[in-house]
Amino acid sequence: MARFDKKLGSILLAAELLDEESLERATELAAEEQKSLAQVVIERGMVDERAFVGSVALQMNIPPIDLSRAAASDDALACLPQDMALYYGVLPLAKIGNVLTMAVANPSDILKLDDVQIITGCDIRLVVSTEVSIRKAIEKSYNRGEAEMEQLFENLGDPDMEFKTTEEEDEDLDLTELTGGSESSPVVRLVNLLIYQAVRDGCSDIHIEPFEKKIRVRYRQDGMLRETISPPKAMQSAITSRIKIMADLDIAEKRRPQDGKFQIRLDARNIDFRVSILPTIHGEKTVLRILDSGNLALSLDNLGFETKALDDFRNAINSPYGMILVTGPTGSGKSTTLYSALREMMNIEDNVITVEDPVEYQLEGVNQVPVNVKRGLTFAAALRSILRQDPDTIMIGEIRDRETVEIAVKAALTGHLVLSTLHTNDAPSTITRMLDMGVDPFMVASSTVLVSAQRLGRKLCEECREEVEIKTEAILGLGATEEDLAAGCHIYRPTGCARCAGGYRGRFALLETMPMSEDVKRIIIDGGSILEIKRMALTEGMVTLRRCGIMNAIRGKTSLEEVVQVTMAD
Repeated sequence: MARFDKKLGSILLAAELLDEESLERATELAAEEQKSLAQVVIERGMVDERAFVGSVALQMNIPPIDLSRAAASDDALACLPQDMALYYGVLPLAKIGNVLTMAVANPSDILKLDDVQIITGCDIRLVVSTEVSIRKAIEKSYNRGEAEMEQLFENLGDPDMEFKTTEEEDEDLDLTELTGGSESSPVVRLVNLLIYQAVRDGCSDIHIEPFEKKIRVRYRQDGMLRETISPPKAMQSAITSRIKIMADLDIAEKRRPQDGKFQIRLDARNIDFRVSILPTIHGEKTVLRILDSGNLALSLDNLGFETKALDDFRNAINSPYGMILVTGPTGSGKSTTLYSALREMMNIEDNVITVEDPVEYQLEGVNQVPVNVKRGLTFAAALRSILRQDPDTIMIGEIRDRETVEIAVKAALTGHLVLSTLHTNDAPSTITRMLDMGVDPFMVASSTVLVSAQRLGRKLCEECREEVEIKTEAILGLGATEEDLAAGCHIYRPTGCARCAGGYRGRFALLETMPMSEDVKRIIIDGGSILEIKRMALTEGMVTLRRCGIMNAIRGKTSLEEVVQVTMAD
């Protein structure tokens, strides 16, 4: 340190930040107080900090940094524990590949920098600051999770939530009974507030992920994961145990996956949660699926379907019998569409039964059967029993195997209206999927009333969206038609504001419907290809997912970037 102080003194003199007399006085004070020369001149205001850093950076050919305006990334902080950062007087700022950018006060201390390089296993890129700024930034950066939690507690307070067990849903349990501890403990408050904030923001899932040196909490909102606070690593086991107790799971079991559920009462409504615990190399990862019926708009009119798609779907659900299939990936809104259809179809004259895995939302007037594979109640087994219950309408959560699809087809051919889901990319490929599962082409053509494919797109925030100029040729090249553009074209892009935090707010459904016309049925029975089926459907007026998305972008509902992201080119 003495050698660097001597060099630093020369730098300060050369930059005319100190004169000989002031430097001598500062050197004496440093010796008396057992501090570095840099600490003394900064703390006593003998040299302006920004000028000090600039001079050192210039003389040593190292970039300066203002730590009051810089934020250390979590990846960088994870490379070096806080106690070592304090010991070596360095702050990891950013990590790109294997290069770690680090703030230092003494770039000439090669021994310490070599130690840090060995500990982190990274190539080091230096930026220069002061000891005082680095120490403050270390405290602020490494304790960011605790500070954010305290801010969260301060902003939201403690929400008034009642928890229910899965087996005693009519009896509210006190929080202290569930945790075996105080409601005011940090872990209880943290979990409560994570849940409260996720419900308040309309999120669908909470991810609590353990890593080697930190915990990451993310919310899925409008289909996208976004990071929230990073609780202290020391709270990892306590957070997981708290959630396990709420979901009536085994807190001692840490090597096997566990699934559970619980219910809370918040703002005068019940909200269900599905819990999944998965062991990872750094601890147990927890995912909470939020099933908030208060956010569920069970009406086909509220889903955002185009007029033709909505008319096709309504015509299908008014059929006396047959099979209606909604296809798409997980999280594309298939269940919500089917629930909305059941809500619209329900009347006192019909017997409606569903088989689901799991039952996501409870519908008044509908007999809902949960699958229980461990006890032999599979989709196929449940369907066989349902057919003996004199049903009018049957909803199957998902067709997964040949046995289930065969029973569903036979039910549709014997006077029942069957609604279900499949995982395919578009409506025409659903036919191929059923044929691949072993269903006879004649049975597919005869039983199916409508096949539809669905995706969810994000809505642009109307408060901050910004109109952009795009050439007509470019929009036509994406899949729009001249007819689509006839009524006008207004393309917007997301910008982001305090209300939406990213440019999008809410989601809507894109639906591609393919009614089973006589011509389509004939192609299926004759063994036609998926291309022939799609060509015929387009001739008959089918609007593809891509074109449906572009039509919404033209009207300013979403962006072209979002359409391209969630749909495939035609």
